Amino acid sequence: MTAVGKLQLTFACGDYDRTRAVEDGSVQVDGVDLTYLRLPVEETFFRMLRHREFDVAEMSLSTYTATLNALDEGEEPPFVALPIYTSRQFRHGGMFVNAAAGVEKPADLAGKRIGMPEVQLTACVWQRGILADEYDLPIDASTFHTGGQEKPGRVEKGKVDVPYSVSPIGPEQTLAQMLGDGEIDAFFGPRIPSSFSDGSGRVHRLFPETVAAEKSYYESTGIFPIMHVVALRRDVYEKHRWVAQSLTKALVEAKAQAYARIYDASALRFMEPWLMVHLEEARALLGQDFWSYGLGDADRRVLETFLRYHHEQGLSRSLRTPEQLFAPESLESFVI
Repeated sequence: MTAVGKLQLTFACGDYDRTRAVEDGSVQVDGVDLTYLRLPVEETFFRMLRHREFDVAEMSLSTYTATLNALDEGEEPPFVALPIYTSRQFRHGGMFVNAAAGVEKPADLAGKRIGMPEVQLTACVWQRGILADEYDLPIDASTFHTGGQEKPGRVEKGKVDVPYSVSPIGPEQTLAQMLGDGEIDAFFGPRIPSSFSDGSGRVHRLFPETVAAEKSYYESTGIFPIMHVVALRRDVYEKHRWVAQSLTKALVEAKAQAYARIYDASALRFMEPWLMVHLEEARALLGQDFWSYGLGDADRRVLETFLRYHHEQGLSRSLRTPEQLFAPESLESFVI
Protein backbone atom coordinates (compact mmCIF):
# COMPACT_ATOMS: atom_id res chain seq x y z
CA MET A 1 0.00 0.00 0.00
CA THR A 2 1.29 3.45 -0.91
CA ALA A 3 1.70 5.82 2.02
CA VAL A 4 -0.48 8.88 1.52
CA GLY A 5 1.43 12.11 0.94
CA LYS A 6 4.84 10.48 0.77
CA LEU A 7 7.27 10.63 -2.14
CA GLN A 8 7.49 7.27 -3.89
CA LEU A 9 11.07 6.22 -4.66
CA THR A 10 12.75 3.05 -5.91
CA PHE A 11 16.07 2.04 -4.33
CA ALA A 12 18.12 -0.71 -6.00
CA CYS A 13 20.71 -2.19 -3.67
CA GLY A 14 22.35 -5.44 -2.62
CA ASP A 15 21.43 -7.78 0.22
CA TYR A 16 23.34 -6.31 3.15
CA ASP A 17 23.02 -6.43 6.94
CA ARG A 18 23.73 -2.68 6.97
CA THR A 19 20.73 -1.85 4.75
CA ARG A 20 18.35 -4.56 6.00
CA ALA A 21 16.38 -2.28 8.33
CA VAL A 22 15.62 0.11 5.46
CA GLU A 23 14.66 -2.80 3.21
CA ASP A 24 12.25 -4.35 5.73
CA GLY A 25 10.82 -0.98 6.75
CA SER A 26 11.84 -1.11 10.41
CA VAL A 27 13.80 2.08 9.72
CA GLN A 28 11.71 4.56 7.76
CA VAL A 29 13.04 7.20 5.36
CA ASP A 30 11.46 10.51 6.38
CA GLY A 31 8.83 11.57 3.85
CA VAL A 32 9.48 8.63 1.51
CA ASP A 33 7.51 5.55 0.51
CA LEU A 34 10.47 3.38 -0.50
CA THR A 35 10.45 0.35 -2.78
CA TYR A 36 13.67 -1.55 -2.12
CA LEU A 37 14.79 -3.70 -5.06
CA ARG A 38 17.30 -6.32 -3.93
CA LEU A 39 19.48 -6.94 -6.98
CA PRO A 40 22.99 -8.22 -7.78
CA VAL A 41 25.43 -5.33 -7.94
CA GLU A 42 26.34 -5.87 -11.60
CA GLU A 43 22.67 -5.67 -12.60
CA THR A 44 22.06 -2.58 -10.48
CA PHE A 45 25.08 -0.76 -11.89
CA PHE A 46 24.27 -1.65 -15.49
CA ARG A 47 20.61 -0.67 -15.32
CA MET A 48 21.23 2.57 -13.44
CA LEU A 49 24.09 3.73 -15.64
CA ARG A 50 22.63 2.72 -18.99
CA HIS A 51 18.92 3.34 -18.49
CA ARG A 52 18.50 5.40 -15.28
CA GLU A 53 15.86 2.89 -14.17
CA PHE A 54 15.91 3.66 -10.44
CA ASP A 55 15.47 6.82 -8.39
CA VAL A 56 18.25 5.77 -6.03
CA ALA A 57 20.82 3.00 -6.40
CA GLU A 58 23.97 1.54 -5.02
CA MET A 59 26.76 2.50 -7.44
CA SER A 60 30.39 1.63 -8.02
CA LEU A 61 32.59 4.41 -6.65
CA SER A 62 34.68 4.29 -9.82
CA THR A 63 31.68 4.46 -12.15
CA TYR A 64 30.21 7.33 -10.19
CA THR A 65 33.52 9.21 -10.16
CA ALA A 66 33.79 8.77 -13.93
CA THR A 67 30.39 10.44 -14.39
CA LEU A 68 31.90 13.59 -12.86
CA ASN A 69 33.93 13.99 -16.05
CA ALA A 70 30.81 15.81 -17.28
CA LEU A 71 31.95 18.75 -15.13
CA ASP A 72 34.94 19.20 -17.44
CA GLU A 73 32.51 19.70 -20.33
CA GLY A 74 30.51 22.28 -18.40
CA GLU A 75 27.64 19.84 -17.87
CA GLU A 76 25.88 18.51 -14.77
CA PRO A 77 26.68 14.87 -13.93
CA PRO A 78 23.64 12.56 -14.10
CA PHE A 79 23.89 11.44 -10.45
CA VAL A 80 24.53 12.85 -6.99
CA ALA A 81 26.05 10.59 -4.34
CA LEU A 82 25.63 10.18 -0.59
CA PRO A 83 28.57 9.26 1.69
CA ILE A 84 26.98 5.89 2.41
CA TYR A 85 29.47 3.13 1.65
CA THR A 86 27.37 0.04 1.05
CA SER A 87 30.48 -1.94 0.15
CA ARG A 88 34.00 -1.81 1.57
CA GLN A 89 36.59 -4.52 1.10
CA PHE A 90 40.31 -5.11 1.21
CA ARG A 91 41.42 -6.24 -2.24
CA HIS A 92 44.66 -8.20 -1.84
CA GLY A 93 42.59 -11.39 -1.80
CA GLY A 94 41.13 -10.63 -5.24
CA MET A 95 44.45 -10.96 -7.11
CA PHE A 96 45.11 -14.42 -8.58
CA VAL A 97 47.98 -15.86 -10.64
CA ASN A 98 48.50 -18.92 -12.79
CA ALA A 99 50.69 -21.36 -10.86
CA ALA A 100 53.02 -21.83 -13.84
CA ALA A 101 53.46 -18.11 -14.59
CA GLY A 102 56.54 -17.66 -12.38
CA VAL A 103 54.86 -15.02 -10.23
CA GLU A 104 55.91 -15.31 -6.60
CA LYS A 105 55.67 -11.64 -5.60
CA PRO A 106 53.97 -8.52 -7.00
CA ALA A 107 57.11 -7.28 -8.80
CA ASP A 108 57.05 -10.47 -10.88
CA LEU A 109 53.92 -9.16 -12.63
CA ALA A 110 56.07 -6.77 -14.66
CA GLY A 111 55.70 -7.78 -18.32
CA LYS A 112 52.86 -10.19 -17.50
CA ARG A 113 49.32 -10.40 -18.91
CA ILE A 114 46.65 -9.47 -16.35
CA GLY A 115 42.93 -10.05 -16.90
CA MET A 116 40.22 -7.80 -15.46
CA PRO A 117 36.46 -7.77 -16.14
CA GLU A 118 36.61 -4.00 -16.79
CA VAL A 119 39.33 -1.38 -16.46
CA GLN A 120 37.10 0.95 -14.48
CA LEU A 121 35.92 -1.52 -11.82
CA THR A 122 36.49 -0.01 -8.39
CA ALA A 123 38.20 -3.18 -7.17
CA CYS A 124 40.64 -3.08 -10.08
CA VAL A 125 41.38 0.64 -9.58
CA TRP A 126 42.32 -0.16 -5.98
CA GLN A 127 44.35 -3.23 -6.95
CA ARG A 128 46.41 -1.43 -9.58
CA GLY A 129 46.92 1.53 -7.26
CA ILE A 130 47.93 -0.58 -4.26
CA LEU A 131 50.51 -2.48 -6.31
CA ALA A 132 51.93 0.78 -7.64
CA ASP A 133 52.04 2.53 -4.25
CA GLU A 134 52.98 -0.31 -1.93
CA TYR A 135 54.80 -2.85 -4.12
CA ASP A 136 56.60 -0.73 -6.74
CA LEU A 137 54.73 -2.17 -9.73
CA PRO A 138 54.02 0.75 -12.10
CA ILE A 139 50.62 0.78 -13.79
CA ASP A 140 52.19 0.46 -17.24
CA ALA A 141 54.52 -2.43 -16.29
CA SER A 142 51.95 -5.06 -17.34
CA THR A 143 49.40 -5.48 -20.12
CA PHE A 144 45.71 -5.70 -19.24
CA HIS A 145 43.01 -7.77 -20.90
CA THR A 146 39.29 -7.27 -20.32
CA GLY A 147 36.20 -9.39 -20.81
CA GLY A 148 33.75 -11.73 -19.12
CA GLN A 149 35.04 -13.62 -16.11
CA GLU A 150 32.84 -16.70 -16.35
CA LYS A 151 30.78 -15.92 -19.45
CA PRO A 152 32.02 -14.33 -22.68
CA GLY A 153 30.93 -10.96 -23.99
CA ARG A 154 31.38 -8.51 -21.13
CA VAL A 155 32.26 -4.97 -22.21
CA GLU A 156 33.14 -1.75 -20.41
CA LYS A 157 30.11 0.16 -19.10
CA GLY A 158 31.52 3.37 -20.54
CA LYS A 159 34.27 4.55 -22.83
CA VAL A 160 37.77 4.44 -21.35
CA ASP A 161 40.93 6.05 -22.71
CA VAL A 162 43.87 5.15 -20.49
CA PRO A 163 47.66 5.61 -20.76
CA TYR A 164 48.56 1.92 -20.55
CA SER A 165 47.95 -1.20 -22.62
CA VAL A 166 44.39 -2.56 -22.48
CA SER A 167 42.80 -4.91 -25.00
CA PRO A 168 39.62 -7.02 -24.99
CA ILE A 169 39.80 -10.79 -25.05
CA GLY A 170 38.11 -12.76 -27.82
CA PRO A 171 34.30 -12.86 -28.07
CA GLU A 172 34.16 -16.53 -27.04
CA GLN A 173 36.83 -16.40 -24.34
CA THR A 174 36.49 -16.02 -20.57
CA LEU A 175 39.09 -14.72 -18.15
CA ALA A 176 38.66 -17.60 -15.69
CA GLN A 177 39.38 -20.19 -18.38
CA MET A 178 42.29 -18.20 -19.80
CA LEU A 179 43.79 -17.88 -16.31
CA GLY A 180 43.55 -21.61 -15.69
CA ASP A 181 45.01 -22.42 -19.11
CA GLY A 182 47.87 -19.93 -18.78
CA GLU A 183 46.69 -17.68 -21.62
CA ILE A 184 46.85 -14.84 -19.09
CA ASP A 185 49.21 -14.83 -16.14
CA ALA A 186 47.03 -13.14 -13.54
CA PHE A 187 43.50 -11.99 -12.80
CA PHE A 188 42.30 -8.98 -10.80
CA GLY A 189 38.67 -8.51 -9.84
CA PRO A 190 36.00 -8.51 -7.15
CA ARG A 191 34.84 -12.10 -7.69
CA ILE A 192 36.76 -15.37 -7.22
CA PRO A 193 37.49 -17.05 -10.58
CA SER A 194 36.24 -20.60 -11.05
CA SER A 195 39.71 -21.77 -12.10
CA PHE A 196 40.80 -21.05 -8.51
CA SER A 197 37.73 -22.31 -6.66
CA ASP A 198 37.68 -25.61 -8.59
CA GLY A 199 40.59 -26.79 -6.42
CA SER A 200 42.70 -27.90 -9.38
CA GLY A 201 45.77 -26.06 -8.12
CA ARG A 202 46.26 -24.33 -11.48
CA VAL A 203 45.66 -20.93 -9.85
CA HIS A 204 46.64 -19.44 -6.50
CA ARG A 205 46.38 -16.06 -4.82
CA LEU A 206 49.12 -13.49 -5.36
CA PHE A 207 49.04 -12.98 -1.57
CA PRO A 208 48.61 -16.49 -0.10
CA GLU A 209 48.58 -15.08 3.44
CA THR A 210 45.75 -12.76 2.51
CA VAL A 211 44.56 -11.63 5.93
CA ALA A 212 48.10 -10.89 7.09
CA ALA A 213 48.78 -8.86 3.93
CA GLU A 214 45.57 -6.88 4.29
CA LYS A 215 46.12 -6.18 7.98
CA SER A 216 49.66 -5.04 7.24
CA TYR A 217 48.33 -2.76 4.50
CA TYR A 218 45.84 -1.19 6.91
CA GLU A 219 48.45 -0.74 9.62
CA SER A 220 50.70 1.00 7.07
CA THR A 221 48.09 3.20 5.37
CA GLY A 222 45.00 3.44 7.58
CA ILE A 223 42.92 2.60 4.50
CA PHE A 224 39.89 0.29 4.47
CA PRO A 225 38.93 0.62 0.79
CA ILE A 226 35.52 2.02 -0.16
CA MET A 227 33.85 0.24 -3.07
CA HIS A 228 30.28 1.55 -3.44
CA VAL A 229 28.28 4.67 -2.68
CA VAL A 230 24.56 5.42 -2.86
CA ALA A 231 23.60 7.65 -5.78
CA LEU A 232 20.42 9.59 -6.60
CA ARG A 233 19.41 10.46 -10.13
CA ARG A 234 20.10 14.17 -10.51
CA ASP A 235 16.54 14.97 -11.59
CA VAL A 236 15.20 13.40 -8.37
CA TYR A 237 17.75 15.27 -6.27
CA GLU A 238 17.13 18.65 -7.92
CA LYS A 239 13.38 18.32 -7.46
CA HIS A 240 13.52 17.00 -3.87
CA ARG A 241 16.75 18.17 -2.25
CA TRP A 242 15.55 17.05 1.19
CA VAL A 243 15.72 13.41 0.10
CA ALA A 244 19.53 13.40 0.43
CA GLN A 245 19.34 14.06 4.17
CA SER A 246 16.39 11.70 4.71
CA LEU A 247 18.13 8.79 3.00
CA THR A 248 21.41 9.47 4.77
CA LYS A 249 19.74 9.54 8.20
CA ALA A 250 17.88 6.29 7.56
CA LEU A 251 20.91 4.42 6.20
CA VAL A 252 23.10 5.57 9.09
CA GLU A 253 20.49 4.27 11.55
CA ALA A 254 20.17 0.99 9.65
CA LYS A 255 23.92 0.48 9.91
CA ALA A 256 23.84 1.19 13.66
CA GLN A 257 21.19 -1.49 14.09
CA ALA A 258 23.27 -3.94 12.05
CA TYR A 259 26.25 -3.40 14.37
CA ALA A 260 24.03 -4.32 17.33
CA ARG A 261 22.56 -7.40 15.63
CA ILE A 262 25.83 -8.88 14.43
CA TYR A 263 27.47 -8.63 17.87
CA ASP A 264 24.88 -10.83 19.53
CA ALA A 265 26.41 -14.04 20.81
CA SER A 266 23.15 -15.62 21.97
CA ALA A 267 22.70 -17.28 18.55
CA LEU A 268 25.08 -16.63 15.69
CA ARG A 269 23.43 -14.63 12.91
CA PHE A 270 25.86 -15.89 10.26
CA MET A 271 27.42 -19.30 9.62
CA GLU A 272 30.84 -18.25 10.94
CA PRO A 273 31.92 -20.18 14.06
CA TRP A 274 34.36 -17.50 15.25
CA LEU A 275 32.23 -14.50 14.33
CA MET A 276 32.47 -12.79 17.73
CA VAL A 277 36.24 -13.17 17.88
CA HIS A 278 36.67 -11.87 14.34
CA LEU A 279 34.47 -8.86 15.12
CA GLU A 280 36.53 -8.10 18.20
CA GLU A 281 39.72 -8.37 16.15
CA ALA A 282 38.30 -6.03 13.51
CA ARG A 283 37.35 -3.46 16.15
CA ALA A 284 40.77 -3.67 17.78
CA LEU A 285 42.50 -2.95 14.47
CA LEU A 286 40.01 -0.72 12.60
CA GLY A 287 38.13 0.95 15.46
CA GLN A 288 34.63 0.61 16.89
CA ASP A 289 32.99 2.18 13.84
CA PHE A 290 35.01 0.11 11.40
CA TRP A 291 32.42 0.51 8.61
CA SER A 292 32.21 4.28 8.91
CA TYR A 293 30.05 6.50 6.71
CA GLY A 294 30.48 10.20 6.05
CA LEU A 295 33.55 12.33 5.49
CA GLY A 296 35.57 12.02 8.68
CA ASP A 297 39.36 12.00 8.66
CA ALA A 298 39.71 8.28 7.97
CA ASP A 299 37.18 8.23 5.13
CA ARG A 300 38.66 11.40 3.64
CA ARG A 301 42.06 9.65 3.49
CA VAL A 302 40.48 6.64 1.74
CA LEU A 303 38.64 8.79 -0.80
CA GLU A 304 41.61 11.05 -1.51
CA THR A 305 43.72 7.99 -2.24
CA PHE A 306 41.08 6.48 -4.51
CA LEU A 307 40.51 9.75 -6.38
CA ARG A 308 44.26 10.06 -6.97
CA TYR A 309 44.35 6.50 -8.34
CA HIS A 310 41.35 7.19 -10.58
CA HIS A 311 43.05 10.27 -12.02
CA GLU A 312 46.50 8.67 -12.36
CA GLN A 313 44.96 5.70 -14.17
CA GLY A 314 43.33 7.91 -16.77
CA LEU A 315 39.73 7.42 -15.64
CA SER A 316 39.20 10.98 -14.32
CA ARG A 317 40.10 13.98 -16.43
CA SER A 318 40.54 16.11 -13.30
CA LEU A 319 41.68 15.25 -9.81
CA ARG A 320 38.53 15.51 -7.67
CA THR A 321 38.16 16.26 -3.98
CA PRO A 322 35.99 14.17 -1.65
CA GLU A 323 33.54 17.09 -1.23
CA GLN A 324 32.89 17.08 -4.98
CA LEU A 325 31.47 13.58 -4.74
CA PHE A 326 28.54 14.19 -2.43
CA ALA A 327 25.34 16.13 -2.00
CA PRO A 328 26.12 18.92 0.49
CA GLU A 329 22.90 18.14 2.40
CA SER A 330 24.34 14.70 3.24
CA LEU A 331 27.51 16.10 4.81
CA GLU A 332 26.00 18.11 7.67
CA SER A 333 23.01 18.05 9.99
CA PHE A 334 21.42 20.18 12.66
CA VAL A 335 22.71 20.38 16.23
CA ILE A 336 20.59 21.12 19.28
